[in-house]
Parts: sequence; structure tokens; C-alpha cells
Amino acid sequence: MPETPLWTPNAEHAASCNMTRFMRFVDARLGTGLSDYRALHSFSVENREAFWSAIWDFCEVVGDKGERILEDDRMPGARFFPDARLNFAENLLKRSDEADALVFRGEDKAEARMSWAELHALVSRLQRYLRDQGIGVGDRVAAVMPNRPEAIAAMLAATSLGAIWSSCSPDFGERGILDRFGQIEPSVLIVCDGYWYAGKQIAVAEKLARVTEALPSVKAVVVVPYLGQAEAVAGVIPKAVTLSAAIAAHEAGPIAFERLPFSHPLYILFSSGTTGVPKCIVHSAGGTLLQHVKEHTLHADIRPGDRVFYFTTLGWMMWNWLASGLAVQATLLLYDGSPFHPGGNVLFDYADAEKMTLFGTSAKFIDALKKAELRPRDTHDLSSVRLMASTGSPLAAESFDYVYDAIKPDIHLASMSGGTDIVACFVLGNPLIPVWRGEIQGPALAMDVAVWDDDGRPVGAGIKGELVCTKAFPSMPIEFWNDPGGEKYNAAYFERFAGVWCHGDFAEWTEHGGMIIHGRSDATLNPGGVRIGTAEIYAQVEQMPEVVEAIAIGQQWDSDVRVVLFVRLAEGVALDEDLEKRIKTQVRTGASPRHVPARIVPVADIPRTKSGKITELAVRDVVHGREVKNKEALANPEALDLFRDIEALRS
Repeated sequence: MPETPLWTPNAEHAASCNMTRFMRFVDARLGTGLSDYRALHSFSVENREAFWSAIWDFCEVVGDKGERILEDDRMPGARFFPDARLNFAENLLKRSDEADALVFRGEDKAEARMSWAELHALVSRLQRYLRDQGIGVGDRVAAVMPNRPEAIAAMLAATSLGAIWSSCSPDFGERGILDRFGQIEPSVLIVCDGYWYAGKQIAVAEKLARVTEALPSVKAVVVVPYLGQAEAVAGVIPKAVTLSAAIAAHEAGPIAFERLPFSHPLYILFSSGTTGVPKCIVHSAGGTLLQHVKEHTLHADIRPGDRVFYFTTLGWMMWNWLASGLAVQATLLLYDGSPFHPGGNVLFDYADAEKMTLFGTSAKFIDALKKAELRPRDTHDLSSVRLMASTGSPLAAESFDYVYDAIKPDIHLASMSGGTDIVACFVLGNPLIPVWRGEIQGPALAMDVAVWDDDGRPVGAGIKGELVCTKAFPSMPIEFWNDPGGEKYNAAYFERFAGVWCHGDFAEWTEHGGMIIHGRSDATLNPGGVRIGTAEIYAQVEQMPEVVEAIAIGQQWDSDVRVVLFVRLAEGVALDEDLEKRIKTQVRTGASPRHVPARIVPVADIPRTKSGKITELAVRDVVHGREVKNKEALANPEALDLFRDIEALRS
């Protein structure tokens, strides 16, 4: 580990950032004398009522705050701002001027931009249309959409009325859509007429027609144009009209915002696991809003007028996170399609053209750039980009090196971890402290994050254990849909340690106060009874140019567990004795002898979820001859067949 950080905020940056401004705000209000982030974090955890009240005021939340901040402080069951009334969409539509609110690129096929005034106009017309369809408080509006401006507008129109929004991307299969929306019974569907991916038109009309027929709750379908085929597609789907037809009778005007309790349902997000029908996770308007404005304003240091990008689809919670950038009056840069079409520089072209300030992506994308040997710093300006954020899976130490060497040497690189379950982060970036190689900078404000051993005792730096949060926070789910007794909800987070959120990540504090995530707890390996995080293995083997990506599982063998590593190799590379030896040496020297796989097996593809995460549990089930219950959660379910009845795993 290097003795110097990869990035340190300069004095001017530290003095002017929103985090410092917030410390001064809290000090002026409460006389706290806060001098650094460690003190601020301690204050935020020990004084959560004062902290969240200050966030409401500092971030200028629109609504009635009420007197009480936290009632019944327990998990689950805590109630934040029990007297408050607010509307989520109202907080995202504070501006109505002619500046850009939304900018869109669909590979090299489409470009669009929408001003704040135009966004207001479209939201108002969509709101009137939805009201005509009988949509009101608590009704569900669902979308099967690319990451286009119309999706943001439809979400805002629905939530302005107090309806609940849910979405997935158009690459979901019919069964995957029905497994989600069939549970929540939406009244209106917002869909596209198709989409582009890797330069190809992808048709969706027949799939969406079957989906609509299988959802008796749907009263109306709105088809948004992308490929110029909206009228033809609307003619195929039952109960469908084009977007232009839907809003034709409605003039733009003031938007009526339904102010509702803080805990009113806003979003239904879905777990992406392959162990059964997805869990429907219900998030509150107030909890989502406060967590996001905290993270955007303080941790990401986003200011009004900044231009914020995150590579995401509507099937990943990062789309919901990105949308909240409107609440801090940032311009959102939307992208849909392949991030490598027509080439690996397409997103960096976008960054330069639109003066992007926050470049958000995944660890897998950064690793793919590294393997492609691209050097954006040599081909692009990128002077506007202050922050690069990464999430989705652990960011390997070598990827940190790559970013600072090949993308931008003075950028703030913020690895983040949290997830769909909390629609926010437990650990993430921080503009006040250094970035150390391979580490997430530290815990989020007001999140009492800890690492515990199997007996529920906190452990110190360098010891791996379970990631937990020991105190309540506003973005805990309200409930799971159709879980009236809360049994599934409690089992998901509170069964391991009573009254403490157990997130299911295998984690480790560092000596700098940062964190390393070693993978999901349920995917950890246990050879000889010692827990090993899969991310530790990937970090080693994926450095090798011969290995495109890898997936590791524990195979039950001879009354123990042995580590099996599957590798997808670069084109033209074969797994011979020499390469197998070098892989094992790399793992042994870079991680430990216990991490060395007992078997290494080449495969042509690796299964992953719609949000791009590899699926160790599904592969483990296939290897052991067990059924994978929810293949529709996968982007490439056919890849599972590659792991059946492998000769090398029979001895």
C-alpha cells in the first residue's frame, strides 16, 4: 500500500466545498465547533435529529418540516419527520428557466436537450393526462423505458400526484417485467417504441403487447418515440396511445403538487437476485429525498448548474439517484445504449462536449477501459470533470491506479457502496479527505456503519466481517410490497442481528478510516472454514491481460469447500498449463495461499444481472445441480448452461 494518497483536496477546494459550508452552518446554529470530517460524522451519528433537521434547512427542502424529527428510534420502525408534509417532485422542480435541465445522448443515433421550462411544461401536461386516467395518491405508474428525458418527466408527473413510481429498462424480458410489475399492479405503463444498443435497433412492440395483456390492472399505455415508430407500436399494444396523443388535449400550466407525509411511498425498487421472484422494496419520498440531497450536496459536492452524469438504466437504483440531482439544481446528462458504441471514448466525448462535472460509472466499465488500454487523458480535455464516481461492484486497487494514470491525475475518485435496499450509500466519497488506493473513503454522514464479527462484536482495521448499520436512517424501506406482517423485510435485514441492519456485504475497515468491500457475504468462500471475499480474487486475476473477467464460487467437495475460478479469456488466449500456473501465482502473491483456486475453468461467458453484477450464487447453484429460480433477473441467462456438468469439477 502506498504511503501517500492518490488525491488530496487542496486548501482552496476544502475551504469552498459544500461540506465545509455545512459545518459552518451547523456550528453557527448549534455552537458545535466542528473542525474536520471525523468530528462532523460523529456529530451526525450521535445527534441525528439535529443533523437531519440541519440537512432539511441547508439543502432548502420544500415542504412543512414539522416539530418532531425522529420518533420511535429503532430498526425497523423508526419514524423520521412524523409531522412533515412534502412532495418529492416539487423539490426536483424548483427551477423553471431556460437553462438545460436534461441533456440526452443515445449512442451516436440521437441527441436531445430539455430546459427547465420545457421540463415543467411536459410534467404539467403529463400530470393532467395521468389525472384523467384516475391516477392519484398511492396508485402505481410503471415504466419500461430507456434513460431518456421523457422518463424523468413521467416520474415527476406521477410523483407530483402522490403516485408510486417503478421502472425497468426495455432490455428486460417479458417474464422479468411481469415478475416485477405483476406484483405491484400498475395502472399506467410508460413504454418506448424500441431502443438502440451497439448500433442496432431493438424492437419491443410484441413483448410489450404480451406484457400489457398479462397485466389486467393497466388502464392505459403511453408510447414514447425513440425510433420514430411510436404510432405503429401503439397500434400493436392494447390500450396504448402515443405520448403526443396523450398530452394533446392538455395545455402546459402550473403543476399541482400533492404534499404528503414524509414516509409516503415514492418508489418501488426490485432486488436483482436469482433466488426467487424479486422482492418489491418500497422507499419513502422523504427518506429518499433527504439521503440524496445529503449525498449530492455534501459528499459529491454538486452545486447549482453542475452537469451530472451517471451511466445507468431505469432498472438500477442509480437512475433514481441521478434523477435527484435536479433537487440540487444540477443539469442531468442522460445516456442510453452501449458505453462502447461506436467506440470506447463515447462517454468521454460526451464529457467534453457537455462540460460534465460528475462522471458516474461502474467498476466494470473502468476495468474494461483499462483492458482496452484507452488513455482518455491523452485524447480528451476533461478539465470540467471534478469527480469520478464508481459503484456496482468493488473497485480494484489497480483500477484506482488506472484512473489516476490514464484518465485524470487530479480527479476526485469516489468509490461508493450501498444499494437498492437503501436507495443510497453506506460508504462513499468525501471532498474533505484523501483518496487512498483501493479504498472507499469512509462512512456517509449520519450512517452509523460498523464491521462486526459473527458474534456481533465490532472489529478494528484489517479484520473482515459483516457490514452493519447500528442506528436508524431515513431511507430504510417503508416495507416490502405484499408483505403485510413484515416477515420478509425483517428476514432480509434484521434476522442476523436483532435491531441492527445487516447489509450482506463482507467488509473491512482500513487504517485510514476507509473501507474495502470484499463482495457479498452470501457469496464468500469458506475453504477450511476461513471466509474469503470473492472480490479479493477478482482484483488479482483481472489484472492479467489474458483474463477479461472472472467469477469464483465455493464447490462442496470432500466434506469441505474448494475454490473454483471460472475465467473468460481474451480473444485467442487458451488456458494452458503455463497460464494456469501464472494465475495461481498471481492470486497467491497478491492475496494469500488460501485464495488460490483448486480448479480453474475457462468459460465463454459469465452470467450477470440486468444491472451488470456477476451472479456467484446462480453459478454455484448450477454447479451443484440446483435449480436457478429466477433466470429472468439475468441479462444473459443462457450463460448458465456453460456451467453445467463440467468434467473438470468431477474430480
